[in-house]
Amino acid sequence: MALSPEMENARRQTAVANRILAYVGLASGVRASLGHTSFRVPGDPDHFYVKGRGYRMDILSRMRPEDMVLCDLEGRWVDGPENSTPCNEVKMHSCIYKNRPDVLSVTHVHPTFSVVLSTIGQPIRPIAQEGIALVRKPVPVYPHCKTVVTEEEGQDVAKLLGDGTYVLLQGHGTAVVGRSPQESVLNTMHIEHQAQMTYYALSAMGPNFKAVPDEVIEEMVTFRQPLPHFQERLAQLGDRRGQFGGIWPYLAEQVSAGL
Repeated sequence: MALSPEMENARRQTAVANRILAYVGLASGVRASLGHTSFRVPGDPDHFYVKGRGYRMDILSRMRPEDMVLCDLEGRWVDGPENSTPCNEVKMHSCIYKNRPDVLSVTHVHPTFSVVLSTIGQPIRPIAQEGIALVRKPVPVYPHCKTVVTEEEGQDVAKLLGDGTYVLLQGHGTAVVGRSPQESVLNTMHIEHQAQMTYYALSAMGPNFKAVPDEVIEEMVTFRQPLPHFQERLAQLGDRRGQFGGIWPYLAEQVSAGL
């Protein structure tokens, strides 16, 4: 099918996001083919691109824009490479999109420390500044290790997610949402970072270790830059929100060679 510029851009962003999952170690080693980021097509909320299955080389680090599969909100294959299928857990994506019109991207991976904590029944707790707001409160755990393949299973995950940012899947991984592939992938990275810090704290101190207190998190969450020297310079530059994405442009550059 002929693709609009918006669709071309969407499938490229999806491919880059999936490559980044491999680059940062969230889909590598024995999990090199496990996991997927999806992206709802801008201007077409009933369709999304996702890393599928059926490739000759089914590895996230090798994904290209033309490898992405277009699906509808029932998880049906609409367009993609010859012999491709949706990813096995397409229902996890489609059901979240149906329940959350605000969500534009979903990332599912099998990250080491998040999986360990989900299995031993320990919540991910706030330990470090980066991404701390994401783990401010415990989240529900989907109490199944199996692949999420049916509408009922997808709806169960979506309902557990509710209006939150992520849900843990017991012994399986995480499902994380965002307003862009950048946000869902970076959220996933931050959550796994906090899970790693939690594991270290558990190992060092046992289950009664001290996490960052909620009032200290509140200071971080509500921080605003009131200092006159910053306000003066920002006024000179104008509103440039959204033009700079921290580490994301670097990660995208690193994985985009040859695309």
